[in-house]
Amino acid sequence: MIDRKLLSEIDWVLVGILLLNSALGCLLIYSASSQSPGNPYLRQAVFILISLVAMFLALSLDYKMLMAYSPYFYVLGLLALVGLMMWGRLISGTKSWFRLASLGLQPSELMKVFLILLLARLFAEFRRRFISAGMLLLSGGVVGLPLVLVILQPDLGTASCYLPLLFAVFVLAGMSRRQAVLLLILALISSLAIWSFVLTDYQKNRLVTLVTPGHDPQGTGYQIQQSKIAIGSGGLLGKGFKQGTQSQLNFLPARHTDFIFSVLGEEFGFIGILIAMSAYFLLLLRLFQTVALSRDRAGAYIVFQVAVLFSFQFLVNVLMVIGLLPVAGIPLPLLSYGGSSLLTSYLGIGLVLNVRMRRFVNV
Repeated sequence: MIDRKLLSEIDWVLVGILLLNSALGCLLIYSASSQSPGNPYLRQAVFILISLVAMFLALSLDYKMLMAYSPYFYVLGLLALVGLMMWGRLISGTKSWFRLASLGLQPSELMKVFLILLLARLFAEFRRRFISAGMLLLSGGVVGLPLVLVILQPDLGTASCYLPLLFAVFVLAGMSRRQAVLLLILALISSLAIWSFVLTDYQKNRLVTLVTPGHDPQGTGYQIQQSKIAIGSGGLLGKGFKQGTQSQLNFLPARHTDFIFSVLGEEFGFIGILIAMSAYFLLLLRLFQTVALSRDRAGAYIVFQVAVLFSFQFLVNVLMVIGLLPVAGIPLPLLSYGGSSLLTSYLGIGLVLNVRMRRFVNV
């Protein structure tokens, strides 16, 4: 149980913003999936309750204790990713989920939280002016191993979400210009290798479509074209709740998951987008403000990683649905449908709340 003294230190404003965004996501999912079987919006509501309970359970443990056990969490996550190769269920061409009764669990999502804790532990006591080569290799290996396993599923979108965590700790730890250039070169080499030996023809076509949107309008370019039509047709005030033709008539694929932002634009227009983005920016602002309130290095690393992860996923998803980035399968945290993504988001926010409410304990 959480100490009563600590309860008063919980950032209830952040909790309120979190629930506000989650409620908006539920509303959009209800509209986007009104013609779909299974009532996804009800399942999302259940996911919210489960994630909320998990978040407060995580709050009962000091984040330093969670960091102490982070190597075990990490190994457990790796075993789960390896297990997917043998026992994972193939859905939409990827082996990313374990099925538990009628629910699915995506270990690659939970690995984000495990990496946040482990990287924070590695860098918490690192006090040199610049990152050593040994620390670069160690942290790169820690992130690289699950990244490769997730790419092999293949799930390039989720795998790409691990890289901002590494970037975040490098920024706080003090990466030199020479190291930044070296990492950039390695990234370019890795990108060429991934293009040549890892990406499927379908994934390559998605990248080509980004440069030439009309390349395959009935194939890889279809989602982007329909998404642009949906957002553009919303105009200033939108077509109204459950009145979007692209979403309600099933022209827009993945409308309640990766393309939930398109539903928002079509039904609520530019004004609706501004209001929704304002609510999301309040969340991000609160996260980044908490970095400054952290009273130890470990807490600062944890909060900054969570803030950067949310920012990355938000930015990539929005740029994806308006055609400025290829379709990468990265959901919009809190708004898109998905139990594992929602649980990961709540656990991430839980870590931020954990650091903030214990800021006077770990001085």
